[in-house]
Amino acid sequence: MAGASRARGSLEARATRDRFARSILLPAQSFIHTEGIGSAVLLAAAVGALVLANSPAAEGVRHLWDVKLTLDLAVVRVSQDIHHWVNDGLMALFFFVVGLEIKREVMFGALTDRRKAALPAAAALGGMAVPALLFAALNFGGGGARGWGIPMATDIAFALGALGLLGRRIPSELRVFLLALAVVDDLGAILVIALFYTGTVSVTALGSAAVILAVILLARAAGVRSPGAFGVLGLLFWVAILESGVHATLAGVILGLLVPAHHHYDDATALALGRRLTARLRRAVARSDHDDIEATLGALEEVVVGTESPLERLERKMHPWTAFVVLPLFAFVNAGIPLSAERVTAALESPVVGGIVLGLVMGKVVGVAGGAWLAVRSRLTSLPEGVRWGQVGGVGLLAGVGFTVSLFVNELAFTDPVLVGHAKVGILLSSLLAGALGMLVLRITTTPAPAGSDDVGPGAPSPPQPAPSR
Repeated sequence: MAGASRARGSLEARATRDRFARSILLPAQSFIHTEGIGSAVLLAAAVGALVLANSPAAEGVRHLWDVKLTLDLAVVRVSQDIHHWVNDGLMALFFFVVGLEIKREVMFGALTDRRKAALPAAAALGGMAVPALLFAALNFGGGGARGWGIPMATDIAFALGALGLLGRRIPSELRVFLLALAVVDDLGAILVIALFYTGTVSVTALGSAAVILAVILLARAAGVRSPGAFGVLGLLFWVAILESGVHATLAGVILGLLVPAHHHYDDATALALGRRLTARLRRAVARSDHDDIEATLGALEEVVVGTESPLERLERKMHPWTAFVVLPLFAFVNAGIPLSAERVTAALESPVVGGIVLGLVMGKVVGVAGGAWLAVRSRLTSLPEGVRWGQVGGVGLLAGVGFTVSLFVNELAFTDPVLVGHAKVGILLSSLLAGALGMLVLRITTTPAPAGSDDVGPGAPSPPQPAPSR
């Protein structure tokens, strides 16, 4: 990730003069961007939640999540318990970063080229439709029917972390495929939440949100660049969406999609300006002209800032917070469930658990591989160079690690504590199974194939032509 390189370069410069940056921040930054670390922290938070939920402290923890906190800013007043502040507030920040990622991938990444984007898009659509249908078939007419959106989700942090644990043996094209698939999956989850898991809608609050959104767009068009101004407007927009009855995390996605994605200076222009300003700085230093030195340094600073778009800057700065604070805290608040023998037995007999396990473990791989094969078969796209059908199946299994997003949809789908608890058991069980099976399949399928072996999809008359790698 380019943002990680820029952040590291900044810390390396600080480390030459700052012992704290050299001893603490630089090693921490390297640790944060190590593949798999984010998912390990997330897993630790989930395990911690399960331990607490099955300890003598369980009742106290439940009461803690029910404590009310109030945000009162004169014109805005929001009062919610800690559980809802995490689910409605902090998760809006997570979906804000999701919005940034979707925009980046569409404009500059794996979803830019329509032919290349067709493969992960078709795989993601299949990976959402098949699990939902399997769950619906198993729960049709029952109390758990509303949970059909739970097995549609993919936890991108866990899926990419598991892929990263397999090391360099995984072709980079497969990582790009999984990332693009997860981005489309996130977009699908956002649409499902907006269309099917929204309660009673307040037209007045929605009107307020529309007015605030118009102000944000006008401020952008007028060239306003103040992060503080947009921060206040974004908070007001979030409150309006929260009060409207539409889930507040959608405010995060919309705001993320509005962030400008273009930088002011490309590399060649920045280099030319940098050389000119460096020469000017050299002359100013030789003359001991303090005013010109300051002016030149200010111009250099503006050029450096202008080489990074607001989208890149926000994603770079916010990604560590969402990966290491927001998502683990969400898991810690929501993953805890008592696991007595009676509860587990009742859950395993529930069609809700059966639908989730069937959807995430089997439905995802069938949907992802089937959607990708149909897209290749119809000549809309082709497999990336170096990627084989067995690996697509492995990625389909990893996509069955629903975890945080599935837990999130579970909180929206059910109000009955029994159904919520059953679904949590199904989500945890499915995510473990899908992750383990996915890593096993990818480890087997990435072993060098025997010479002359074919690697074609089911029923394909000939191997698909590879698309040029990025």
